[in-house]
Amino acid sequence: MEEPTLTEVPADHSLLQVTILMHRLMNMPKWGHLKDLHKAVKLCEEALIATEPKITSLGPNLEAAVYKTGSVCAAFLANVDTKSDKTVNFSGNSYHLPAWSVSILPDCKNVVLNTAKINSASAISNFVTKSSKEDISSLETSSSKWSWINEPVGISKDDIFSKTGLLEQINITADRSDYLWYSLSVDLKDDLGSQTVLHIESLGHALHAFVNGKLAGSHTGNKDKPKLNVDIPIKVIYGNNQIDLLSLTVGLQNYGAFFDRWGAGITGPVTLKGLKNGNNTLDLSSQKWTYQVGLKGEDLGLSSGSSEGWNSQSTFPKNQPLIWYKTNFDAPSGSNPVAIDFTGMGKGEAWVNGQSIGRYWPTYVASNADCTDSCNYRGPFTQTKCHMNCGKPSQTLYHVPRSFLKPNGNTLVLFEENGGDPTQIAFATKQLESLCAHVSDSHPPQIDLWNQDTTSWGKVGPALLLNCPNHNQVIFSIKFASYGTPLGTCGNFYRGRCSSNKALSIVKKACIGSRSCSIGVSTDTFGDPCRGVPKSLAVEATCAYSHTDL
Repeated sequence: MEEPTLTEVPADHSLLQVTILMHRLMNMPKWGHLKDLHKAVKLCEEALIATEPKITSLGPNLEAAVYKTGSVCAAFLANVDTKSDKTVNFSGNSYHLPAWSVSILPDCKNVVLNTAKINSASAISNFVTKSSKEDISSLETSSSKWSWINEPVGISKDDIFSKTGLLEQINITADRSDYLWYSLSVDLKDDLGSQTVLHIESLGHALHAFVNGKLAGSHTGNKDKPKLNVDIPIKVIYGNNQIDLLSLTVGLQNYGAFFDRWGAGITGPVTLKGLKNGNNTLDLSSQKWTYQVGLKGEDLGLSSGSSEGWNSQSTFPKNQPLIWYKTNFDAPSGSNPVAIDFTGMGKGEAWVNGQSIGRYWPTYVASNADCTDSCNYRGPFTQTKCHMNCGKPSQTLYHVPRSFLKPNGNTLVLFEENGGDPTQIAFATKQLESLCAHVSDSHPPQIDLWNQDTTSWGKVGPALLLNCPNHNQVIFSIKFASYGTPLGTCGNFYRGRCSSNKALSIVKKACIGSRSCSIGVSTDTFGDPCRGVPKSLAVEATCAYSHTDL
């Protein structure tokens, strides 16, 4: 098998996970490391755009890509071995390359970043859900505080049209809506059978089938198989039967060969099986269907919550399809990031003060296949690599930007497709538990120092940088600090066989009371607790709001 080339090595093997979490917040340290990577590549810009690279081998599984023209030079040194660290000689200098990593040299001499050595801090945080008894900012859990409107099943608007045959959805909806109704009236008399089955074939991505105004079945595809081929047992009556099929898209493909021609919607065939006619089947595909683009609630502007007709008097509908819900709430206090926990809901979309916060789908559960408790990012990427949280909802927390919120009198509107219980949802705020960093004495210096003094870069040592995420927070305490051979990860650091007895006091003095702090990782700062041994500094801190901001 051909060995991977430099261009195939991920810039950071820890970046296979997302850098921006689903609730639109930074995933540290991945976001910070990717930010540093962008800065490192930017430092090489002049050389990268001026010439083609010269690729040379530095040994087995080792290579250099050099961009040089005139006095401008940038180099990328790669170790594509998945197991062993290597030391290489390049342009008369020695460089240490961890396994499956790339070192970036903006001047072909000094390493500004190695993709396996992470300078950015990591964080432990969680979302804390408030109940209505604990905080007035929580959503009201009583159904009496909610109002609702039923979305009509089938044709309910004036701008409809009829066409013989089944039409592809995207060309019809033209970005006006994710929804398209297919409606047909079928007269069944002498050909009624004991068990009738509605057979539907669709290009995707999901559909809800209603017969005589009642939900008969719902089906969804997935990213690997968006097409649907389903059989739905239905109850039909003697005489006229109304079939209403709601087709919907769940994000459109934007890559791949001819992705713009893939299409969506119910293109057939659509048949009734189990009848008493000649072949027990009635093909509905070529009959005259009536089409409606979008929902009536969309045309009425229900997402703003300001429309009339909201019902709060009759029995509160739970676990029913096609319901619009509305409630009012006060914003959670403080400035921590806010999310809504949609546990209890099925599938739909949510709006806060008329602004969409996205489509929720907490009932969509990730597959149990190919899951792992640990992950080694080294080696080529595959789609099944580092799968975690298998068997769990793909997402339950949905970010609400604070810019969307007012202190009081906010409006939350939901459109629930499948059926759910909105009284179970609640607000949650993201709270930082710990801020951590772990930097070795072989790490490159902090990349932001490069533009300040490139000539003495080799004399600048590595540094551990901590920065509280909120501008009005300061470092409140140091839970752990060790210089020597510390082990573990954020939240579970512990001292190795070698540890400086000065580390904790030095870090406390440098950091507590400040929003950020930088500490040189060297024996000049901490002394040498174990000569001849590679050393590192690991720190775990907490942040809190300063007294002036309480």
